[in-house]
Order: sequence, then structure tokens, then C-alpha cells
Amino acid sequence: MTETTADQDLAPDAAPDPLEPLPLLRRELHTGPLGLSSREAERRLAVYGANEVRRTTHTSILRELLRQLVHPLALLLWAAAALAFFADIDVLGWAIVAVVLVNAAFALVQEQQAEKAVETLARYLPAQAHVVRDGRPQQVPARDLVPGDLLVLDEGDRVPADARLIEGGIEADLSMLTGESTPVERLAGPGVQGVSLLQEPNLVFSGTTATEGQARAIVFATGDHTELGRIAALSQRTRREPSPLETQVKKVAWLIAAVAVALGIVFLVAGVAVGLPLTDSLMFAIGLLVANVPEGLLPTITLALAVGVRVLARQGAVIKRLSAVETLGCTNVICTDKTGTLTRNRMHLHSLWTPQHATRPGPGTTDLVRAAALCTTVAREGDGTLLGDPTEIALVEGAEEHAAPIDLADRDAGRSACFRFDPRLRRMSVIQNMGSGHPSVIVKGAPEAVLPLLGTGEPAQEAQDAADDLAKDGIRVLAVAVRAWPPGTEPPAQRQSAEQNLHLLGLVGLYDPPRPEVAAAVKRCHEAGLTVHIVTGDNGSTAAAVARSVGIGTPHLHVAAQSEAIDDHQLDRLLRQEGTEIVFARSSPETKLKVADALRAHGQIVAMTGDGVNDAPALHRAHIGVAMGRSGTDVAREASTMVLTDDNFATIVTAIESGRRVYDNVRKFIVYIFAHLTPEVVPFVVFALSAGTVPLPLTVLQILAIDLGTETLPALALGRERAEPGVMAKPPRPSSQSVINKDMLVRSWGWLGSVSALLVMTGFFYVLWRAGWQPGDPTGPGTPLHHAYLTATTATFAGIVTCQIGTAIAARTDHAALRDIGFFTNPLLLAGIAFELAFTAALVYVPPLQDLFGTAALPLDVVLLIAAFPPLVWGTDEIRRWARRRHL
Repeated sequence: MTETTADQDLAPDAAPDPLEPLPLLRRELHTGPLGLSSREAERRLAVYGANEVRRTTHTSILRELLRQLVHPLALLLWAAAALAFFADIDVLGWAIVAVVLVNAAFALVQEQQAEKAVETLARYLPAQAHVVRDGRPQQVPARDLVPGDLLVLDEGDRVPADARLIEGGIEADLSMLTGESTPVERLAGPGVQGVSLLQEPNLVFSGTTATEGQARAIVFATGDHTELGRIAALSQRTRREPSPLETQVKKVAWLIAAVAVALGIVFLVAGVAVGLPLTDSLMFAIGLLVANVPEGLLPTITLALAVGVRVLARQGAVIKRLSAVETLGCTNVICTDKTGTLTRNRMHLHSLWTPQHATRPGPGTTDLVRAAALCTTVAREGDGTLLGDPTEIALVEGAEEHAAPIDLADRDAGRSACFRFDPRLRRMSVIQNMGSGHPSVIVKGAPEAVLPLLGTGEPAQEAQDAADDLAKDGIRVLAVAVRAWPPGTEPPAQRQSAEQNLHLLGLVGLYDPPRPEVAAAVKRCHEAGLTVHIVTGDNGSTAAAVARSVGIGTPHLHVAAQSEAIDDHQLDRLLRQEGTEIVFARSSPETKLKVADALRAHGQIVAMTGDGVNDAPALHRAHIGVAMGRSGTDVAREASTMVLTDDNFATIVTAIESGRRVYDNVRKFIVYIFAHLTPEVVPFVVFALSAGTVPLPLTVLQILAIDLGTETLPALALGRERAEPGVMAKPPRPSSQSVINKDMLVRSWGWLGSVSALLVMTGFFYVLWRAGWQPGDPTGPGTPLHHAYLTATTATFAGIVTCQIGTAIAARTDHAALRDIGFFTNPLLLAGIAFELAFTAALVYVPPLQDLFGTAALPLDVVLLIAAFPPLVWGTDEIRRWARRRHL
């Protein structure tokens, strides 16, 4: 039958059922053994569109940029810039604007990285496809394929569309869709009832690879209608939620803005009420607002997170979004893949069983491993590398290890027939010369598929019991049996004739061992209060055995053998079980996404690992999508938040510890930044309450010099502090926990800030009283006390800087004593302190800067006075922490 040209019978949304009888499928697709004509293919291309994965939603770059520019902290920085321009200090104003724009641009770049997953899916489609059109084989661009095309697939080809095999068979690597590392055989023939579409033995899917064999297939789906396109659609429907840090920083920013504006208005009204001139009251309100706005907070957080990203990159974890560093710190659930992440992704011959119960090398085991290795199709490259199915490679390598090596060229030369592995029969057989001069049938396969073929008197039940015991330990078991073929007779043409009356040589057990460091990493997870689930496309019993071997499932492990069949209610009930870790076996892309969504709905912060295209939607949806750098696909890496360069589960735990450390350090420099707000505000309060009899102890420009100049480097250095002892011995913090809490405010504003304010006001009044000043004396330009006033404001400014030094030393630890962490263990902080001292000295003693910032050179006695401030600030906080430790 040839195709018709009845386009009206073909519609893009009316995809045929690929499992219906082949004559009916051909009739629905209007195609036949000669394929389509070129004219018909062109018409269908117009109907169905190009065979490519398209993005259906686009993010406006302008809208994203605007969102970054109106972030609450960005708005505060805009306000600070406006105040700088108002004060006629254009240089500082433009500097603040530059900080806002750089932060917005950097955040925009990070957001755009997450949008690349869909485009990367297109790379899995080959550039060219082999088809039969106009009755002859030809090459066409893969994007021009249409439903009804007759594909020609050969070894090494990438499948360009979803298709049903109608002739021949191939071994297909479906790992990018199913997550299973072992290639599977796809053969022309009827379908199997009760299995998912991906497990149908006669279907192949776009983006997968034919590792062996030849076949012809009818295309039934292209472009967005393929499995690959469906996954792309899932990736586009999942949206990234803001990280906990992003949410908390916004809340804090609005709080700071509200407090700053409210205080400015209150004290403006109060200043006018007590008789201050309006201009003085307005200047006071502006100064109060600037003092309450931590201009350096946003760039410092950005830089600290960027430093965390660089540190993690050196440890094997590449972070693609800055805020994800902090999100790692509150992660409380890890959903990990099995193969390659928990295990080494390398099968090896682990166990042997013979009817004589021999497990050590000897005559029985030698025949067993040699026969198993002969019943393979493995090839060897010129450099000695074995190519083929990982299971068969393990058998060939195992034979060498057991002193029974085989020569692959001799194996092929001595082979009379090969009946390839059939996924429905679950076995493979060859007719092979085993060295005796007479051919033998060798059969290997699943025990339940081989043992029923044994002759009478063979120990079938005993072997089945042994196979069950091995499988409980997560070992993949194959039975190997033989049958001597009568000499001088022709080998059978049908496998059924060969595979009967077999003699059992024994069982071989293959094992993909866990990585040696995973068990310790899982233990650290449990100590840190994290739950570890396995979400895998592999078999449940195998995954459960691996889970138990590395400590997952303590105290209770639940195995969801067919997780694809679990509905939302069952999933919720499972996830609510305290102390239970779950193996989600035979997971589909929707299952992984469903698990991620369910955990999020339960308020969990989820890290999800994955390496295949099928993992992309779940990686995109999880708070932390973790892709494999070595074995992972480009799609998974693009959709993820973090890429493991070593594919190692232990690196995830290291990243979580680093995330906790970064979060603690963010809080440390927030304490540091907030602590000097009090000594910046108090001078204006004193000015207002004195009704102007006390001149302003600090100028607006000096406040900006502190907030944007002296504080930034020490704050950034606090972001490099080492983790305090016990950081992984406490449970994850709740994602709802604010980055700023009451204790931090009491410590920064109430304790460190009050001590600093008392000290700096002491320095201010000391300079004035030493010059003979009395309350109410004029200090303006041209008055006798003007120079003393400039020196006094400089003492206030320098005093705040030196108090910052004491605060920075105190903020290095939240509860431990400084001697426990060491004074010199953070050289960057010492360098930052040196910088702020040099910066302050320049503002105080360099004449052009004196004129710009209204400062004056400080005499020696004042320098000695403010030099005592750092140990006083640090010492009082050390006493406070000592008292807290005694009461805990």
C-alpha cells in the first residue's frame, strides 16, 4: 500500500495509537513499505510543523531587568543615590547607581541561565535522518521528518523522532528518558500489555541512541508531540520560586525602609516642634534616613554569595544561581538518583553459584564464567577498551579476573548462531565452540527465564532459591546453562529448538557497588537532620539494597516499587511518615516532578539530583536541582541549579554544609552592618532633643563614607569565616525563619550599637569640651569654635570606624569565644580592617578629602582615645557571650 494525499485525515492533534495493529497504524498514517513521496512529506511538514522542540513561553528581558531594579533593597539604594545628589555629591550618587545596575545585570544573567534548558533539548535531535521516500533510501534534515515517514536506523544513529519498529531490531540507550544505564533491545513485533509506553519493546523515541543493530520504523510523532517534546513542555510549565534568602531579604528591606522613613518623618516633626529651623530639621531627617539605610547590604550579600559559589566550585559543585548557596543551608530533603550518584556506575562480577555450591575459582566456576563471557556481543577497540552492554562488559572482565579469559576474535570465529537478547523472553543464546571441537548452546538470562528450560534432574528450585537470596542484596542475577549440540548436525534456525533440555552451569551475580564515601555522607545527612529519598528509574529491590548498604532508610525504609502508579493522596501519606525514607522505583518524568511538588507542598526545601533529559522538569522545579557533570546530559545541566563535577553524592552534603556556613556568615555581617546604625542615629537624636544647642555630631556625607566605604571589605571578609563547630550537628533551619531575628537586633542595635554610640559621643563631647565649648555656643563657619567642631565631627566619624573594627571581631562568632576560633584565622578580615583604617586616615588627613567630607586632622590624644574603642566594643560582647554560654 502506498500513501494517499488525503491531508484532511491527518491533523497535528490527532496522533495515532502507536500500539495498534501494524496494518491499522499504516492505514491511519497513510504510509506503506515505499514510504512517503517527497510531495506528501512537504504537505505534511506544513501541517505538523518542523520536527524540533520549540519554546512556547518567552521571558521579557526588559521586564526581568525592571524587576531587579525595583527590588526593595535596590529602591533603598536609589533613595541613597537621590540623597547623595541632593547633597550635591555627584560622585557618590553615581557610584550608588552603578552598584544598583551591576547587581541588576548580574541577577538578570543568572535568571537567563535557567531559561536555556528548552533550547538544549534540541541538541538531542540529529542534524540528518535516513528515510525511505519515493521508494528509495535517502538523507533528509531531521527537522523535516513528518508522521508516516519510514526511518532507517543503524548502529550509532540517534533516533530523530518517535517511531514504531516494523522490521529488524536494535539495542537502544534510553537512559536520557528512563534513567536506566543498561541499553535495552527494541524489536519489530507486537506490543506488551500492561507496560508503560517507554517500556514497549517495539517503540523507539526521539533523542535516544541505537547502540547496536539495524531496523526500519514508522514515525508516529514529531516535534512537540514526541516524548522529548513532552518533557520540554513540562520544563516550561514549571516555574522557579524565589529562594528563602530572596524572600527574607525583601521582607527585611521593606522593614528597614519603613523604619527609616517613619523615623525621618517623626523626627522632622519633632525637630520643628522643639523650635529647630525647617532647614535644620530637614537636614536632620535626611541624615536619619541615610543612617538607617544599609547601602552596603545588597552588594555585600551578592559578593558573599559569589565567594561561596567560587569555594563550592573548587569542592566539585558548580552553582549557577547565587541565592542557591543560601538555599542549600536550609535544605532538609535530598532526592537522589541511584546509578552513578550513590553507586560507581560500573558493573562488576560479584558472586558465583554452581550446583556444587562452589563460589571460589575452580573447575565449576571456570566453566561458568567462561560460558557467560562467550554468550556476549562485546567488542574491543584498538586501545583495548570494551564496548557494548555494561552487563556483558562485566562478564568479559570477570572471566579475565577468574583466570578464564576469552579472545573476542576467537569467540566470533567459533560462533555458529546468535539469538540476541529478547526483552520479552529475558534471555540470550549462542551456538558456540567452547574449545572441545564440538558446538554447544549457551543460554544466559534472568533465572526465571532460564531455569524452566532445564532438563530433568537439574536443580532448578535450589538455583531459584539461591537467585532470590542474591537479589535481596541488590545483586543482578543471571543464570547460565548449556547444551551440547550433536556433532555433524545443522544448528537450529529457531531459538526454541536450541533453548531446551539445558544443563545448568550456575548463577552469576553482577553488582554496581556504592561509592565508598557515600555511607559517611548519608550519616552526616542524618546527623544534620536531613531526609534522603531515592528517586530512580531502576528496579525497586536493587535500589532498596543499595539504600540499605549506604544507610538510607534509617530507621525505616519504604519501597514504592511502581512509583508511577502512586496517586497524590498515597504520596502525601507516605511523605508524612516520620523517620521514613523512601525508594521511588520505576520513576517517570512526571513522577519525579510529582515528588518534588509534593515535598514543596509539605513545606520542605528539596534538593533533587538527576542526569537525564527526563529529569529536567523536576530539576527545574526543585529548590536545588543537582545535575551530574560527568554523566549528565546538557539538558539536565541547563535545568539545574547546581552541577556536580564529580557526580558524587558526598559533594551534595559538602555543599549543604557550605550553604549553612554561608547563611551563618550572612547573618554575621548583617549584625556587623546593623551595629553601626545606632551610633549613626544617636548623634541626630542628641541634636534633635537638645533643640539645636548641641550641633550635629555627624554629617550626611560622613555617613555615606562609612556605609559605602569603610564597612564593605570587613563585611565581605566576614562572609569568608570558617564554619563554627557543630554546624552539621543541628537540624536545618526552617525556610520561614527570617534572616534577621530579635536576638540579632538586640545584639546589633541594642548591645554593640549602644556601646558604640556611647563611645563615639564621648569622643565628640571630649573634643568640644576640651576647646571650651558650652551648650548653645555657635560652631558655624567663621566662629572661634568652628575648627573644634570640625575636629569633633571627625572624632565621631573616626570613632564609628574604630567601633566597626571591634564589632567585626565580635561578629565573627555568634556564641563561641574568640579564642576558640582564633584571632588570626581570617586574614581577609585583617586586610579589610587595614583598608578601612587607611581609608579613614586619608579622609581625615588628606587636605582635598578634608574639604570634601568636612573633616579635620585629629590630635594625638583623640587618636589614642578612639584607638581604645575596638577592644572595649569587642570585650563587652565577649562578656555577653560568656554569660549566655553559662546560662545555656
